[in-house]
Amino acid sequence: MSSALAKALSVLEYMVQHPLGCPVSDIAQALDLPVSGVHRLLKELEKSGYVNQTRGMGDYQLTIKLASLGLSYLGQTGIPNISQPILDALAQESRELVRLALADGDTLVWVGVAQGASGGLRYDPGSEQGQVVHLASSAGGQAWLAAMSDDEAIALALKQGLLKPQTPGDTAPGSVADLLAILNTVRQRGYSLNANSFLQGMAAMATVVRDPDTRMPIGTVSIAGPAARLTPDLMESHAEALLAAAQALGEASRASGYFSRHHVAATRNIA
Repeated sequence: MSSALAKALSVLEYMVQHPLGCPVSDIAQALDLPVSGVHRLLKELEKSGYVNQTRGMGDYQLTIKLASLGLSYLGQTGIPNISQPILDALAQESRELVRLALADGDTLVWVGVAQGASGGLRYDPGSEQGQVVHLASSAGGQAWLAAMSDDEAIALALKQGLLKPQTPGDTAPGSVADLLAILNTVRQRGYSLNANSFLQGMAAMATVVRDPDTRMPIGTVSIAGPAARLTPDLMESHAEALLAAAQALGEASRASGYFSRHHVAATRNIA
């Protein structure tokens, strides 16, 4: 981590995980940086409006500026406009939490959500929106990895970390062999399905969203809920609707500027 820019970005990424604020010493220890250097970076970020100090000589926290930039960017891509009606319809049919994740380089990021559960037990992790998806343990990550070759999938899973930093569920794959067995099943079924993997007590299923021209994966759509209610049989009954939503999202991506470069490239290749 050589440049000041790289260090500042790492500080921002750390602070995203601590929305209530954190002391300079915690940031420095987590990022293996000197306290004095972190303090200087925070003061520069404060001048630019990205952080503020919650109390005199106390914790620092992010301001709304970073979130506003992200929301503004996402809104201008057109992704929320084209995806939300599809996510809402699937959530209403499944009566569970539905999420859209989009590929961003070697990662998946949760960018869209619709809640179909109106009461009782429900999975509603608002803090995960905008977060990078853990590939090996999540239904969305497993669906995305299954769309690749074994070598590509394992390389990405190991690059991110096979085990989730936060406590994973007790069925999360603990080895490469475990993950490969899961991916093989996903490919045969056409969608992922797990329980107590990403999070103990949660069940989920997911499938890839593909570019309608190149057929390359551009993201995933998932259904998640409490494992006590969202049983394997119930998830399988949602499979047709899940696959239809993924196809609709792929077709709708034609209307988004975010994906337009992929469609233009595909058209040129076909021509």
